[in-house]
Amino acid sequence: MAVVANMYSVRLISPEEKDQLAGRYSTRILFTRKSEIYGCCIKLLTDQDLLRRTWEDNFFAMAENVRSHGRLIVLDDASMPPGVLYDPSSRTAFMFNVHYYGYVKSVALAIAGDVLEDAHGIYSVHGAAIDIAGKGVALIAPSKTGKTTHSWGLLRHPEARLVTDDWFFVRLSEKRHLAFASEKNCYVEGDIGGIWKEFQPLVDRATFDGNERAIMNVRWIVGTTGVVPMTSLHHILLLKREQEDKRVVRDIGAEEALQYLESHGFCNPHQLVRGERKLALRSEFFRQLLARTEAHMVNTILSPQDTQREIQKAIGIL
Repeated sequence: MAVVANMYSVRLISPEEKDQLAGRYSTRILFTRKSEIYGCCIKLLTDQDLLRRTWEDNFFAMAENVRSHGRLIVLDDASMPPGVLYDPSSRTAFMFNVHYYGYVKSVALAIAGDVLEDAHGIYSVHGAAIDIAGKGVALIAPSKTGKTTHSWGLLRHPEARLVTDDWFFVRLSEKRHLAFASEKNCYVEGDIGGIWKEFQPLVDRATFDGNERAIMNVRWIVGTTGVVPMTSLHHILLLKREQEDKRVVRDIGAEEALQYLESHGFCNPHQLVRGERKLALRSEFFRQLLARTEAHMVNTILSPQDTQREIQKAIGIL
Protein backbone atom coordinates (compact mmCIF):
# COMPACT_ATOMS: atom_id res chain seq x y z
CA MET A 1 0.00 0.00 0.00
CA ALA A 2 1.45 3.39 -0.98
CA VAL A 3 0.53 6.57 0.84
CA VAL A 4 1.62 10.02 -0.28
CA ALA A 5 2.70 12.21 2.64
CA ASN A 6 3.80 15.65 1.47
CA MET A 7 6.83 15.10 -0.79
CA TYR A 8 7.61 11.48 0.09
CA SER A 9 5.77 8.21 -0.34
CA VAL A 10 5.28 5.46 2.23
CA ARG A 11 5.19 1.76 1.35
CA LEU A 12 4.63 -0.97 3.91
CA ILE A 13 7.06 -3.87 3.66
CA SER A 14 7.30 -7.38 5.11
CA PRO A 15 9.80 -8.49 7.79
CA GLU A 16 11.58 -10.47 5.08
CA GLU A 17 12.04 -7.39 2.88
CA LYS A 18 13.17 -5.45 5.95
CA ASP A 19 15.85 -8.09 6.64
CA GLN A 20 17.02 -7.99 3.03
CA LEU A 21 17.36 -4.19 3.11
CA ALA A 22 19.13 -4.26 6.49
CA GLY A 23 21.67 -6.70 5.11
CA ARG A 24 22.18 -4.69 1.93
CA TYR A 25 22.91 -1.44 3.75
CA SER A 26 24.64 -2.71 6.90
CA THR A 27 28.08 -1.53 5.77
CA ARG A 28 26.79 1.98 4.99
CA ILE A 29 25.88 2.86 8.59
CA LEU A 30 28.45 5.24 10.08
CA PHE A 31 26.43 6.91 12.85
CA THR A 32 23.83 5.66 15.29
CA ARG A 33 21.98 7.58 17.98
CA LYS A 34 19.24 6.51 20.37
CA SER A 35 16.69 9.11 21.41
CA GLU A 36 13.85 9.17 23.91
CA ILE A 37 10.48 10.14 22.45
CA TYR A 38 7.90 10.04 25.25
CA GLY A 39 9.29 6.83 26.73
CA CYS A 40 10.06 5.19 23.39
CA CYS A 41 13.62 4.51 22.34
CA ILE A 42 13.91 5.42 18.66
CA LYS A 43 17.24 4.64 17.02
CA LEU A 44 18.65 6.63 14.09
CA LEU A 45 21.08 4.88 11.75
CA THR A 46 22.66 6.91 8.95
CA ASP A 47 25.80 7.72 6.98
CA GLN A 48 25.14 11.49 7.25
CA ASP A 49 27.02 13.35 9.98
CA LEU A 50 25.00 16.59 9.65
CA LEU A 51 21.77 14.65 10.10
CA ARG A 52 23.19 12.97 13.19
CA ARG A 53 24.12 16.34 14.73
CA THR A 54 20.75 17.91 13.89
CA TRP A 55 18.97 14.91 15.41
CA GLU A 56 21.01 15.27 18.62
CA ASP A 57 19.99 18.94 18.90
CA ASN A 58 16.34 18.06 18.30
CA PHE A 59 15.66 15.05 20.52
CA PHE A 60 16.40 14.00 24.08
CA ALA A 61 19.15 11.37 24.33
CA MET A 62 18.45 7.81 25.40
CA ALA A 63 21.05 5.60 27.07
CA GLU A 64 22.79 3.38 24.54
CA ASN A 65 22.12 0.23 26.59
CA VAL A 66 18.34 0.65 26.21
CA ARG A 67 16.87 -1.54 23.52
CA SER A 68 15.13 0.37 20.77
CA HIS A 69 11.38 0.23 20.19
CA GLY A 70 11.76 1.50 16.64
CA ARG A 71 14.48 2.21 14.09
CA LEU A 72 14.89 4.83 11.36
CA ILE A 73 17.55 4.18 8.72
CA VAL A 74 18.24 7.28 6.60
CA LEU A 75 20.42 6.93 3.49
CA ASP A 76 20.98 8.24 -0.02
CA ASP A 77 20.82 5.68 -2.80
CA ALA A 78 20.31 6.77 -6.41
CA SER A 79 18.84 3.36 -7.24
CA MET A 80 15.93 3.89 -4.82
CA PRO A 81 12.99 6.29 -5.27
CA PRO A 82 12.61 9.01 -2.61
CA GLY A 83 10.42 7.83 0.20
CA VAL A 84 9.91 5.55 3.17
CA LEU A 85 9.71 1.77 3.42
CA TYR A 86 8.17 0.74 6.74
CA ASP A 87 7.89 -2.63 8.44
CA PRO A 88 5.13 -2.29 11.06
CA SER A 89 5.99 -5.58 12.79
CA SER A 90 9.50 -4.45 13.79
CA ARG A 91 8.76 -0.69 13.63
CA THR A 92 11.68 -0.26 11.22
CA ALA A 93 11.65 2.51 8.59
CA PHE A 94 14.08 3.00 5.72
CA MET A 95 14.13 6.57 4.41
CA PHE A 96 15.84 7.12 1.06
CA ASN A 97 16.89 10.35 -0.66
CA VAL A 98 14.86 12.68 1.58
CA HIS A 99 16.89 15.79 2.43
CA TYR A 100 14.40 17.80 4.46
CA TYR A 101 15.02 17.26 8.17
CA GLY A 102 11.39 18.10 8.97
CA TYR A 103 10.35 14.87 7.24
CA VAL A 104 13.04 12.84 9.02
CA LYS A 105 11.95 13.94 12.47
CA SER A 106 8.28 13.49 11.59
CA VAL A 107 8.88 9.88 10.57
CA ALA A 108 10.73 9.27 13.85
CA LEU A 109 7.78 10.73 15.76
CA ALA A 110 5.35 8.67 13.69
CA ILE A 111 7.23 5.47 14.56
CA ALA A 112 6.94 6.33 18.26
CA GLY A 113 3.28 7.13 17.68
CA ASP A 114 2.72 3.74 16.06
CA VAL A 115 4.33 1.99 19.07
CA LEU A 116 2.34 3.95 21.66
CA GLU A 117 -0.98 3.85 19.83
CA ASP A 118 -1.06 0.08 19.45
CA ALA A 119 0.63 -1.09 22.63
CA HIS A 120 -0.19 1.55 25.22
CA GLY A 121 -3.33 3.45 24.21
CA ILE A 122 -1.39 6.71 23.98
CA TYR A 123 -2.14 8.83 20.93
CA SER A 124 -0.07 11.29 18.96
CA VAL A 125 -1.20 14.65 17.60
CA HIS A 126 0.59 16.57 14.87
CA GLY A 127 0.07 19.92 16.53
CA ALA A 128 1.39 22.45 19.02
CA ALA A 129 0.60 22.60 22.74
CA ILE A 130 1.05 25.65 24.97
CA ASP A 131 0.39 25.84 28.72
CA ILE A 132 -1.09 29.20 29.74
CA ALA A 133 -1.57 29.65 33.47
CA GLY A 134 -2.03 25.91 33.92
CA LYS A 135 -4.47 25.46 31.03
CA GLY A 136 -3.35 23.68 27.89
CA VAL A 137 -4.10 25.11 24.44
CA ALA A 138 -3.56 22.85 21.42
CA LEU A 139 -3.25 24.11 17.85
CA ILE A 140 -4.01 21.53 15.14
CA ALA A 141 -3.92 22.55 11.51
CA PRO A 142 -3.23 21.59 7.90
CA SER A 143 0.11 22.75 6.53
CA LYS A 144 0.60 26.45 5.82
CA THR A 145 -2.33 27.70 7.90
CA GLY A 146 -0.29 29.22 10.74
CA LYS A 147 0.24 26.56 13.40
CA THR A 148 3.82 27.61 14.18
CA THR A 149 3.06 31.30 13.80
CA HIS A 150 0.25 31.22 16.34
CA SER A 151 1.78 28.75 18.79
CA TRP A 152 4.81 31.05 19.03
CA GLY A 153 2.45 34.01 19.16
CA LEU A 154 0.77 32.54 22.24
CA LEU A 155 4.18 31.84 23.74
CA ARG A 156 4.68 35.61 24.11
CA HIS A 157 1.97 35.70 26.79
CA PRO A 158 3.54 36.29 30.24
CA GLU A 159 1.95 33.14 31.68
CA ALA A 160 2.62 30.90 28.67
CA ARG A 161 4.98 27.93 28.63
CA LEU A 162 5.87 25.79 25.64
CA VAL A 163 5.10 22.09 25.64
CA THR A 164 5.75 21.56 21.93
CA ASP A 165 5.31 23.45 18.67
CA ASP A 166 4.90 20.46 16.35
CA TRP A 167 3.88 17.10 17.86
CA PHE A 168 2.56 15.87 21.20
CA PHE A 169 1.27 12.71 22.84
CA VAL A 170 -2.01 12.45 24.75
CA ARG A 171 -3.10 10.30 27.67
CA LEU A 172 -6.87 10.28 27.90
CA SER A 173 -8.17 10.79 31.42
CA GLU A 174 -11.39 10.79 33.39
CA LYS A 175 -10.41 14.34 34.35
CA ARG A 176 -8.58 16.64 31.94
CA HIS A 177 -6.71 14.93 29.15
CA LEU A 178 -2.92 15.31 29.38
CA ALA A 179 -0.61 16.41 26.57
CA PHE A 180 3.09 15.49 26.72
CA ALA A 181 6.07 16.94 24.89
CA SER A 182 7.94 15.00 22.20
CA GLU A 183 11.09 17.00 21.37
CA LYS A 184 13.88 18.82 23.17
CA ASN A 185 14.12 21.75 20.76
CA CYS A 186 12.11 23.17 17.85
CA TYR A 187 12.78 23.05 14.11
CA VAL A 188 11.58 26.43 12.86
CA GLU A 189 11.67 28.75 9.84
CA GLY A 190 13.67 31.94 10.21
CA ASP A 191 10.72 34.21 9.45
CA ILE A 192 9.35 33.68 12.96
CA GLY A 193 11.53 36.58 14.14
CA GLY A 194 10.02 38.85 11.52
CA ILE A 195 6.49 37.97 12.65
CA TRP A 196 7.15 38.18 16.40
CA LYS A 197 10.07 40.49 17.19
CA GLU A 198 10.55 38.90 20.61
CA PHE A 199 12.13 35.89 18.89
CA GLN A 200 14.50 37.73 16.54
CA PRO A 201 17.49 37.34 18.92
CA LEU A 202 16.92 33.58 18.82
CA VAL A 203 16.83 33.63 15.02
CA ASP A 204 20.03 35.70 14.91
CA ARG A 205 21.88 33.01 16.87
CA ALA A 206 20.56 30.05 14.86
CA THR A 207 22.39 28.07 12.18
CA PHE A 208 20.07 27.47 9.23
CA ASP A 209 20.08 24.50 6.89
CA GLY A 210 19.42 24.43 3.15
CA ASN A 211 15.68 24.56 3.80
CA GLU A 212 15.97 27.86 5.69
CA ARG A 213 15.09 26.17 8.98
CA ALA A 214 17.04 25.67 12.18
CA ILE A 215 16.89 23.83 15.46
CA MET A 216 16.15 26.55 18.03
CA ASN A 217 16.27 26.37 21.81
CA VAL A 218 13.43 28.71 22.79
CA ARG A 219 14.66 28.62 26.41
CA TRP A 220 17.15 31.33 25.40
CA ILE A 221 14.15 33.69 25.15
CA VAL A 222 11.53 32.33 27.58
CA GLY A 223 13.93 30.94 30.19
CA THR A 224 14.37 27.40 31.43
CA THR A 225 11.01 27.49 33.22
CA GLY A 226 9.28 28.64 30.03
CA VAL A 227 9.29 25.09 28.68
CA VAL A 228 7.35 22.31 30.46
CA PRO A 229 6.95 18.59 29.72
CA MET A 230 3.16 18.41 29.93
CA THR A 231 -0.14 20.28 30.31
CA SER A 232 -3.83 19.50 30.82
CA LEU A 233 -5.83 20.29 27.71
CA HIS A 234 -8.63 22.88 27.90
CA HIS A 235 -8.81 24.41 24.39
CA ILE A 236 -8.39 22.98 20.89
CA LEU A 237 -7.74 25.52 18.14
CA LEU A 238 -8.36 24.17 14.63
CA LEU A 239 -6.83 26.40 11.98
CA LYS A 240 -7.85 26.94 8.38
CA ARG A 241 -7.35 29.63 5.75
CA GLU A 242 -10.45 30.34 3.65
CA GLN A 243 -10.80 33.81 2.18
CA GLU A 244 -14.47 33.30 1.33
CA ASP A 245 -15.30 32.73 5.01
CA LYS A 246 -15.11 36.09 6.79
CA ARG A 247 -15.45 34.66 10.30
CA VAL A 248 -12.08 34.74 12.05
CA VAL A 249 -12.71 32.75 15.26
CA ARG A 250 -15.83 30.88 16.28
CA ASP A 251 -16.66 28.23 18.85
CA ILE A 252 -17.63 24.88 17.36
CA GLY A 253 -19.05 21.64 18.70
CA ALA A 254 -17.21 18.36 19.06
CA GLU A 255 -18.90 16.76 16.02
CA GLU A 256 -18.00 19.62 13.67
CA ALA A 257 -14.44 19.59 14.99
CA LEU A 258 -14.16 15.84 14.47
CA GLN A 259 -15.53 16.10 10.94
CA TYR A 260 -12.92 18.75 10.14
CA LEU A 261 -10.10 16.59 11.50
CA GLU A 262 -11.27 13.46 9.70
CA SER A 263 -11.65 15.33 6.40
CA HIS A 264 -8.05 16.56 6.69
CA GLY A 265 -6.45 13.26 7.69
CA PHE A 266 -6.28 14.43 11.33
CA CYS A 267 -3.93 17.18 10.03
CA ASN A 268 -1.13 14.61 10.07
CA PRO A 269 0.37 13.64 6.70
CA HIS A 270 3.08 11.57 8.44
CA GLN A 271 0.99 8.62 9.62
CA LEU A 272 2.89 5.54 8.52
CA VAL A 273 0.11 2.96 8.90
CA ARG A 274 -3.43 3.72 7.79
CA GLY A 275 -6.50 1.63 7.01
CA GLU A 276 -9.85 1.01 8.65
CA ARG A 277 -8.53 -0.14 12.02
CA LYS A 278 -6.20 2.84 12.42
CA LEU A 279 -8.89 5.25 11.21
CA ALA A 280 -11.31 3.89 13.80
CA LEU A 281 -8.72 4.16 16.58
CA ARG A 282 -7.84 7.74 15.72
CA SER A 283 -11.44 8.86 15.23
CA GLU A 284 -12.42 7.48 18.63
CA PHE A 285 -9.41 9.11 20.25
CA PHE A 286 -10.26 12.53 18.85
CA ARG A 287 -13.93 12.05 19.77
CA GLN A 288 -12.91 11.54 23.39
CA LEU A 289 -10.40 14.38 23.27
CA LEU A 290 -12.97 16.84 21.94
CA ALA A 291 -15.63 15.74 24.43
CA ARG A 292 -13.67 17.32 27.30
CA THR A 293 -12.16 20.36 25.63
CA GLU A 294 -13.48 23.55 24.08
CA ALA A 295 -13.02 23.64 20.31
CA HIS A 296 -12.55 26.83 18.26
CA MET A 297 -12.26 27.23 14.51
CA VAL A 298 -9.67 29.86 13.57
CA ASN A 299 -9.61 31.26 10.05
CA THR A 300 -6.16 32.81 9.59
CA ILE A 301 -7.11 35.32 6.89
CA LEU A 302 -6.09 38.44 8.84
CA SER A 303 -2.57 39.51 9.72
CA PRO A 304 -0.81 37.32 12.31
CA GLN A 305 -1.17 40.12 14.87
CA ASP A 306 -4.91 40.60 14.31
CA THR A 307 -5.58 36.85 14.22
CA GLN A 308 -3.57 36.34 17.39
CA ARG A 309 -5.62 39.01 19.16
CA GLU A 310 -8.84 37.17 18.24
CA ILE A 311 -7.40 33.84 19.39
CA GLN A 312 -6.45 35.28 22.77
CA LYS A 313 -9.96 36.71 23.18
CA ALA A 314 -11.53 33.35 22.34
CA ILE A 315 -9.53 31.43 24.95
CA GLY A 316 -10.00 34.14 27.58
CA ILE A 317 -6.47 35.46 28.03
CA LEU A 318 -6.99 38.93 26.57
